[in-house]
Amino acid sequence: METYEGRVKKVTFQAEDDGYTIATLETEDSKSILTIVGLMPGIRERDPVRVSGTWTRHDKFGPQLQVQTWEKVIPQTVDGLLDYFSSGAVKGIGKATARKIVGHFGLETLNVLERAPERLTEIEGIGEKKAERILASFREHRGVQSLVYYLASKGVSTGIAGRIYKRYGAQSVSVLEENPYRLADEVPGIGFKTADALAQQIGIPPLAPSRLKFGLKFALSTAADESGHVYLPLQELLEKSISLLGPDTAPHLPAALQSLTEERTGGVKVENGRVYLTGFYLMEEKTAERLRGLIDAESAIDELDAGVIDDVEREEGLSLAPLQREAVEAVLTERLVVVTGGPGTGKTTTVKAMIAALAKQRIRPVLAAPTGRAAKRMTESTGVESKTLHRLLEYGQVEGEGLKFQRNEDNRLEGKVFIVDEASMIDLYLFYCLLRALPDDARLVLCGDIDQLPSVGAGRVLQDVIDSGRAKVVRLLTIFRQAGESYIVKNAHRINQGQLPQSAKDFFFVEQRGVDDVIAYVLDLVTRRLPNYLQGNPLDNIQVLVPMRKGPLGVDALNLHLQAALNPKSLDKREHKQFREGDKVMQIRNHYQKDVYNGDVGRIVSLDPDEEDLTVEFPEGGESRLVTYQAGEWDHLTLAYAVSVHKSQGSEYPCVVFPVVFQHRVMLQRNLLYTGVTRAKQLVMLVGNKGALQYAVQNADNQHRYSGLCDRISH
Repeated sequence: METYEGRVKKVTFQAEDDGYTIATLETEDSKSILTIVGLMPGIRERDPVRVSGTWTRHDKFGPQLQVQTWEKVIPQTVDGLLDYFSSGAVKGIGKATARKIVGHFGLETLNVLERAPERLTEIEGIGEKKAERILASFREHRGVQSLVYYLASKGVSTGIAGRIYKRYGAQSVSVLEENPYRLADEVPGIGFKTADALAQQIGIPPLAPSRLKFGLKFALSTAADESGHVYLPLQELLEKSISLLGPDTAPHLPAALQSLTEERTGGVKVENGRVYLTGFYLMEEKTAERLRGLIDAESAIDELDAGVIDDVEREEGLSLAPLQREAVEAVLTERLVVVTGGPGTGKTTTVKAMIAALAKQRIRPVLAAPTGRAAKRMTESTGVESKTLHRLLEYGQVEGEGLKFQRNEDNRLEGKVFIVDEASMIDLYLFYCLLRALPDDARLVLCGDIDQLPSVGAGRVLQDVIDSGRAKVVRLLTIFRQAGESYIVKNAHRINQGQLPQSAKDFFFVEQRGVDDVIAYVLDLVTRRLPNYLQGNPLDNIQVLVPMRKGPLGVDALNLHLQAALNPKSLDKREHKQFREGDKVMQIRNHYQKDVYNGDVGRIVSLDPDEEDLTVEFPEGGESRLVTYQAGEWDHLTLAYAVSVHKSQGSEYPCVVFPVVFQHRVMLQRNLLYTGVTRAKQLVMLVGNKGALQYAVQNADNQHRYSGLCDRISH
């Protein structure tokens, strides 16, 4: 083993998965340049490092140092410190801030950061909040480096160090040594295989009870996350667990499952051959109990005055179809009502009539929807404020308890009637949280299109409520004349009936066979043809919807093509990582402190690569709102020139462009195609292969979800 210290001159190659790197190192005395190769995730050009390894000779590239261990070193000169902090090694310290800090503190910079970070506020432009961010980034940087060395010593991919440290901080190593399987449960992007590999490295045997128990629970949670199952039949669980843990574990799994069910903290419940994670079991049981309680409540329900609906029609200028009238009657007399129907069947008009009828009884209903986009649409269409379910239930930070819903059985919501739109998107957990916060004498109306994609989370709430037979269900079937003139509406219903859509008026299918041909045509549509036709900004009026994220025609790849076409590189646009000023972006998780929510779409109006700050302008009604993201928050955003069909639920766009190709075969189902085309208000453009379109229309075998809610409500 030989050891060298110097600065990374160039990184020729670095693998994303394990950090295998080929680079050149300029030694400290600048007398030689070495080629270094090995697992060095996170190493960057200009990094000061110390490497140890053995020399080998490559047939083509000559002598190379095969690195066994490496570490970043902190420079001991002012120039070195300035170079170190200017490199972006510590998030939040860009070139400008590095010059200020090192210029002010000189060789004492590290001592200040480690022992007296409050002194950062001595520098002009650095307040308390920014100082806290810089300190947190510095500590994370040092912690991640220590964790990288630990993982490398165990022979495990070190590319995951940042995610682990973000979750466990200074406790990372102790958590890994105590129970590495926690990673698969608690760290996004880390699966069972990675956690299992680490467990094997620290000496946990393949048949250890702890490994078998975790494998069983992981199979259950994976079934919920990936397939929406609330439980798994016993035999199916065992098969999935054997596939995960290996065939040698098969004889030992029943005993491990029995042990889990007997342990007070085992987290698994078995009932009639159904195996639940305990949390899902309790949610399902209590959801059904609460629904039955609402339905069977003895408090008086208002008598129906037949003249009320006549008055509403006259005053609101409405002419309700018989089924719409039935739905309005139901909200005046029933405790649990479901209104479902496809596009053009008058769900919005029905809700407006409900609101007007309730007003005549001096009742102001509470309106809500699962997403911010759906809530905004509901507000705009009814004229009554609608909130997201999370905002309605006051989800937020509670001191000592973390993020939670603050409305519950101990702090009930106020109101008599609650109308929830886009109910097909509600999963079991969110429905349970809503029900526990409703007043005992509440009436609940669920509106939604049962033929759309089911919820992303586990469960099939709307379908279960309908199938239980305990709710008053009104299926709106009549397509109203104005809507019936739209081929978007006509074709949505054709797709739902297993028929190919017809090209006409506001709905077109264009056949393009090759992947490159589809990409080229989509780009031509978005940049040239459709802007001229729609006479508007393509970023505002056109949305590309895609079934899958990965692949050459997936969301990620198309976003890069569309970004290059619609917001190309320019000297007057600053950029950093994948983002550029002017980009169309989507918020991909709820952030209640910033008042932005999963699915909100806006534009990047400013970006500072040095400080890693960017500001997004989000439209809000007829106005807009600016939201700033600091370093560490950029992963809340993604490019949104193309989005997945799942992410589009609850939204409407003037024009939808939808590639339909066999590369997306695994996701091509009737309800996904139906959901995508019903997002459009003015125009649908399907581009791709006719065979793929036919396959999607005929593939109505939507994956069954295991759920016991229907049975529990019925009994």
